[in-house]
Amino acid sequence: PLSFPPLRSEEAVSVLRGRMKGIQGHCNSCYMDAALFSLFSCTSVLDSMLFTPFPLRDRNVQSILRDEIVNPLRKTGFVMARSVMHLREQLTEKGQFSSFTNAEKDPEEFLNLIMQQILGIEPLLRLQSGGQKEQDCYCYQIFMDKQEDLVVPDVQQLVEHSFLSSDLKLVEIPSCFIIQMPRFGKEYKMFSKIIPSLELDITDLLLDSPRECCVCGDIATLECS
Repeated sequence: PLSFPPLRSEEAVSVLRGRMKGIQGHCNSCYMDAALFSLFSCTSVLDSMLFTPFPLRDRNVQSILRDEIVNPLRKTGFVMARSVMHLREQLTEKGQFSSFTNAEKDPEEFLNLIMQQILGIEPLLRLQSGGQKEQDCYCYQIFMDKQEDLVVPDVQQLVEHSFLSSDLKLVEIPSCFIIQMPRFGKEYKMFSKIIPSLELDITDLLLDSPRECCVCGDIATLECS
């Protein structure tokens, strides 16, 4: 199959900026449009979803994703709404619910359906909470109480606050760290805007990772939240 590399640097700006760029929204598709744009426009980390041979019954979903959405997005910077609707119709057939074509859904529900149930990809994240049993997942949704000192936070701050408040640790360094921001939904948005962190430091989020003592500089033996 044809493939186009993800957009980088100046090329990304020239191809993706301007009118009639990005993924065209239609009929509550914003959750899927934003997820697909984030996963594929400028990174190849999940390109295995586009090319790994899957069972014959699921290749239609894969070909729509690759040929009608990702390739046009990377080539011209624009995807028509009918292409996403084509994918939504296939997901409705594969899923347990019939509302993928018209209702606003949670991005995590979409990712779990396409990654786990349809394409059978191994979970991307392994988390542990408070020494309990490990749990596998495909993305991490930030949950946190309103912080008065965080007016315009960046992603680094939000991830650290969320992991700390939930007593969570990453069991291992993830190959891909998909994070859902606390800014979705029509009724309430916790932050008016969030600054993207171009790099994410997960040193303090890793379970049993050697870290520096903030007092003496040696290897730390105790951790205080």
